[in-house]
Amino acid sequence: MAYRETEKMRLRKAETRQRILDCALQLVMEGGFRNAQVSQVARRAEIATGTIYRHFTAKEELFAEVFRTATRREVTKVGESLAEAGSVIERLEQALRQFAARALNRPMMAWALIAEPVDPKVEAERLTYRKAYAELFEQAIREGMNEGCLPPQDAVCSSTCLVGALAESLVGPLSPVQGSTDETSHTSNTETLVNGIVRFCLQGLTGTGR
Repeated sequence: MAYRETEKMRLRKAETRQRILDCALQLVMEGGFRNAQVSQVARRAEIATGTIYRHFTAKEELFAEVFRTATRREVTKVGESLAEAGSVIERLEQALRQFAARALNRPMMAWALIAEPVDPKVEAERLTYRKAYAELFEQAIREGMNEGCLPPQDAVCSSTCLVGALAESLVGPLSPVQGSTDETSHTSNTETLVNGIVRFCLQGLTGTGR
């Protein structure tokens, strides 16, 4: 008789897989992908190391899934900002501001998603999600051109430049070797940086000194 997996066993496997992902994500939030060694994930999840490989064929597959899970949330937030009420420029400003502010409020997680050296499989996911951000911005830019609030431009190029500007401007501040011990100074610096990033991006899109 062929072996048939029961519903209870499927649920148990799904719960274990989710616990592995949750623990790996926690470790990445605390210290980046370099902090999320398979042995540490297993210890945090209170399972044997070998159990992880029953759910993920390799460390790279686990980390790629962790990257997808974390970045999907950020892409969703940008999409929600761009779908809110208001003019295209107001919505673009809100999306840009939210992207930068969320990154600076969770610097280790953002560093891991934006700039930390990672395995090729994870890097491929990074490129996929940079494209996802760009497509959201491209749609908004095209809408702005149609409404006349943005000047004619190459929407694909402009949206790609937006993503590049966001990522590059945050690399230094997010780097683990940076950081401020003064909370008041950190808050002030964060606000200044976010405002500067948003201003630069909107000036590029509108061609004005906004």
